[in-house]
Amino acid sequence: MPYLYQDSKARPAAHPGAARDTHSSGKGYEQLKQECLSRGVLFEDPDFPACNSSLFFSENPPIPFVWKRPGDIVKDPKFILGGATRTDICQGDLGDCWLLAAIASLTLNEKTLARVVPLDQNFGPDYAGIFHFQFWQHNEWLDVVIDDRLPTFKGRLVFLHSAELNEFWSALLEKAYAKLNGSYESLKGGSTIEAMEDFTGGIGELYDVKAAPDNFYEILEKALERCSMVGCSIDTSSAAESEARTPFGLVKGHAYSVTGIEEVSYRGRQVRLIRIRNPWGQVEWNGPWSDNSAEWRSVSPAEQRRLSQAARDDGEFWMKFEDFKVHFDKVEICNLTPDALGDSTAHKWEVTIHQGSWVRGSTAGGCRNFLETFWTNPQIKLHLTEKDDGQDECTFIAALMQKDRRKLKKLGAEMLTIGYSIYESPGRDGHLGKDFFRYHPSKARSKTYINLREVSHRFKLPPGDYILIPTTFEPHQEADFCLRIFSEKKAITEDLDENVAIDLPEPLHPTPGPEETEEEKQFRALFEQVSGKDMEISAEELEYVLNAVLKKTKNITFKNLSLISCRNIISLMDTSGNGKLEFSEFKVFWEKMKKWISIFLQFDFDKSGSMSSYELRGALKAAGYQLNNYLLQLIVLRYSDEQFQIEFDDFLNCLIRLENASRVFQALSAKNKEFINLNIGE
Repeated sequence: MPYLYQDSKARPAAHPGAARDTHSSGKGYEQLKQECLSRGVLFEDPDFPACNSSLFFSENPPIPFVWKRPGDIVKDPKFILGGATRTDICQGDLGDCWLLAAIASLTLNEKTLARVVPLDQNFGPDYAGIFHFQFWQHNEWLDVVIDDRLPTFKGRLVFLHSAELNEFWSALLEKAYAKLNGSYESLKGGSTIEAMEDFTGGIGELYDVKAAPDNFYEILEKALERCSMVGCSIDTSSAAESEARTPFGLVKGHAYSVTGIEEVSYRGRQVRLIRIRNPWGQVEWNGPWSDNSAEWRSVSPAEQRRLSQAARDDGEFWMKFEDFKVHFDKVEICNLTPDALGDSTAHKWEVTIHQGSWVRGSTAGGCRNFLETFWTNPQIKLHLTEKDDGQDECTFIAALMQKDRRKLKKLGAEMLTIGYSIYESPGRDGHLGKDFFRYHPSKARSKTYINLREVSHRFKLPPGDYILIPTTFEPHQEADFCLRIFSEKKAITEDLDENVAIDLPEPLHPTPGPEETEEEKQFRALFEQVSGKDMEISAEELEYVLNAVLKKTKNITFKNLSLISCRNIISLMDTSGNGKLEFSEFKVFWEKMKKWISIFLQFDFDKSGSMSSYELRGALKAAGYQLNNYLLQLIVLRYSDEQFQIEFDDFLNCLIRLENASRVFQALSAKNKEFINLNIGE
């Protein structure tokens, strides 16, 4: 699949007030709704039709689904009934518990919920069968419009549904998220943090509970105080253990929400408790502090009311924090962006965002294990200038996200294994070369390379300048990415992409020398043999001359130069415009050619007659051309083969095209300068 390089300059965090309409008609929710009302019809979404392709991409439906609107399922449908709460989320026959756990956490923050689920929607007099929801995608808020036809079987919803049979906001939200990702099947399997980020624009952190820091309770307490979304899960050791129940009523490989954390007075001492919710809406912990456990008999009714404790089989339960650490393995926290936090929130993050791409053959260099190509990856400079309050270091979270992989599932795309490394800056500008990484170790790195949508980690580093290198694990793997930096204090980031610059020697002009060299005498003899008395040769004759000479040159294993190359040479060197090359013009070109051959041999490390496309940046720089990633990518796409190799003939054509382009640019610049001077003179 083609990936075009994306400019990765820092961008401000997106604000949901400017959500972009995504419907193929170019119309927004209100316009589409009013058109339906004026025509007296219910909306049918052509972008996500009520058919099998919206359900599955790899199989046919296992049962005959029937798409129905809420009014065809119940007599009195409601969008939200008695407020949107975590008990409105009951899992259906789709393996998207990770999504449901995130929706349950979403209901705990009214402001965040109202952003994702606009609350002014209903089945009242202005009902038109159309609803909309807003999601964050890679620093952009999107407004996703859907119709309200939902998949059913025997008159009941098949997928996500509310415990109240006539409440439909959660089922419609799941449909909108399925549309965003291409189909319902695309939602199978995932990480709760992924959906949390799409609901908030926040940044995720993953904790291994068994190796969590000593202040883990305080971390969770602060996270919930900041309205962060928190999820947890139990690891499985094999596929057979997926959704297997433990003797204590917990489900392995299943995504839960953390909905509260409190201390309770119990028999004269304080006990730390944590509240967990199973998105199934049932199946709960049956150990100490579970709904009907003896511990609650020793807690006052007032304290129970404060904790909203009730013995209901609703999927939500309390457990002792120490038991939580024993039975659960992973915790995911989604830290919210400043605009998602209320004005009264004590702590707000500073946010910087970069967009970029790994492009095969030019910027997809792989991890540090692949030194020959690692240096070609995008490079981001990070300036840490302000220390944390009362500290000597700067705290920041670096999160690297690969884009659209879930949406591309139907095309065979899988999550790539990604990560990043951080180096101390050597104090110079420009893209760092291979030798820097050969002799300098990293200062910090992502905890692991893993095939998740996003890899993030919290760091504390002394003030200074650092270089962050986002990569896939293997080289040659293509994807777009989004890199976000959340910092305690303001941090400045910049892309280390090269500025386009040309540094060529003054052009040589044909001048008669005092005496011809031996090389020139040989060329003259060959020229006379091919051209005749006029000493001018055509492209076909030039092809013969150059290939004859190159075959006799030592240490060169080039294939023959092509006729196209020779025509390009004449277009570059022909000063008379007759489409032929005079001997004096050829002598000037040969001096260029010797330099270009020398550069090529310098970067043809295995002397195979071709060089890696990843070395093209250095080779072109040696020839006087400093290019940015975008131009470099275009050249690699044009001149490299499927093995990312560039032969000398293609390298030669590339240099000729660049020199021709630089001449045009210089000529235009001179004319513009002359025009400006004339205007100033007037």
